[in-house]
Amino acid sequence: MSKYILKRLLIAIPTFFGITILVYLISSMAPGSPLEMLLADPMATVEDMEALEHQLGLDQPVIIQYLKWLGSMLQGNLGISYRTGQPVWGMVMERLGPTLILTFASTIVAILVAVPLGIMSAYKPYSAWDYISSGLSFIGASTPTFFTGLVFIYLFAVKLQILPMGGMYDSGTRSLSSLLTHIIMPCMVLAIFNIGSLLRQTRGSMMEVFQEDYIRTARAKGLGEFIVVMGHALRNALIPVVTVLSTMIPFLFGGAVVAEQVFGWPGLGSLMVQSINSRDYPTIMGITVIIAIAVLLGNVVTDILYGVLDPKIRQSR
Repeated sequence: MSKYILKRLLIAIPTFFGITILVYLISSMAPGSPLEMLLADPMATVEDMEALEHQLGLDQPVIIQYLKWLGSMLQGNLGISYRTGQPVWGMVMERLGPTLILTFASTIVAILVAVPLGIMSAYKPYSAWDYISSGLSFIGASTPTFFTGLVFIYLFAVKLQILPMGGMYDSGTRSLSSLLTHIIMPCMVLAIFNIGSLLRQTRGSMMEVFQEDYIRTARAKGLGEFIVVMGHALRNALIPVVTVLSTMIPFLFGGAVVAEQVFGWPGLGSLMVQSINSRDYPTIMGITVIIAIAVLLGNVVTDILYGVLDPKIRQSR
């Protein structure tokens, strides 16, 4: 198992560098330039533009710019933001906490809702409960995150006025109760989007496991239904579910970008949008590094969970 984990980590290294190259090239080819954002003064001369371009190293070929950035990144330096003049590392670390809180909370909510609903739908397939839960999950998965967020704001913040419209805390306070009230809507919006795929996968896996001989044997021995379902069926059905969870990681960060913009959540998503609008390449790359590491590590953790859930996989590796 340890050799397999090491192999997966070694595969993740070139994947990581490939992601950084792709994002850097796409950013450099995007319309606009950081110079236009930094020198918005109409009185700026061509000489001013050229001096600033040379100072930032933007007059060099893209590959040279990338290699210089890569050398600094490998030394733990993510550069200086064009937009704010602050170290990118500090800006990213400041925004990473709120994003992790939001994505972790929404993942927990999605699991707590989707897995039980999937088990119940598989236990009583084609029942009214099964059709209702499947229909709701389909609606949630097919509705865009920004639209769900606007509906939530209209209902709970404007009409009912029971939840704050946005932000992470009330003005002048950073209490836990304030955080909990502010996180409800963005957390539910992200969770609803992910419940659909997780519920369908749980239902399908459980229905397959219920047809296995060892489930019939367990029932023939007189074991209670709760033990049969939770003790025998669920563990064997979790491997495909874990796979879905691993594929949700990129979509969680992607969904967080939209949710953070809609709800004014001060995380990496809102910082990414600000950086893209201002062509702040160092900050864009800094956020890319953090998200790429999170996604690749999530895939490695998924492989470890495979071995924990299925001893055959652990022994074969």
